[in-house]
Amino acid sequence: MSCGAISLPCPLNTSVLVLNRSFVAVHVVNVRRAMTLLFRQLAEVVHIEEGQYAAYSLDSWREISALWAEFRERDDSEDWIRGVGFKLQAPRVIRLISCDRGPRQGVRFNRRNVFARDGNQCQYCGRHFPTSELSLDHVVPRSRSGTTSWENIVCACVCCNVRKGGRTPHEARMQLVRQPVKPKRSPLLSVKLGNPKYESWKSFVDNAYWLVDLR
Repeated sequence: MSCGAISLPCPLNTSVLVLNRSFVAVHVVNVRRAMTLLFRQLAEVVHIEEGQYAAYSLDSWREISALWAEFRERDDSEDWIRGVGFKLQAPRVIRLISCDRGPRQGVRFNRRNVFARDGNQCQYCGRHFPTSELSLDHVVPRSRSGTTSWENIVCACVCCNVRKGGRTPHEARMQLVRQPVKPKRSPLLSVKLGNPKYESWKSFVDNAYWLVDLR
């Protein structure tokens, strides 16, 4: 299985929600990792259609994918993996057959989650940028005993970061778009739930409770 042209998003890199044996969301992986779990018979595909849940082994998922590819109208929210002589719909949810581990409680503090919390928006000029054009800024500089924490780190474009330098926003005559706070759940999960591709996740993820660590 391969991705083909690099100009299009690779289906193997799209996300899959992982459930434990009790159908509780515990993790998110990419399709490549999910396929490994399915191939090793450590997991099964969970698919929801018209409100009904169905579980598939890798072989049965391949069979149903072949039927869908031939007889069902293509849905833009679907991703397909093309192999030699077959097409497989990328799963959105899998269930670990023998895992009882619960969800991670807490939000990991890292660069990706800060960018996701701030929506890739510079918190000084308010403009949106690709991740590659953004940096992280200490609102209260480290030289002033500013902490590296959710409440003191914001997303900033290079120009604003240079302009602010080692000063506070007040000293630099710059204003924050919003005060940084620790999110109550994974910012990346919020982004995924807003994408029609991952509509089926909402059946397993309670927005007010489950905190899923994305990798």
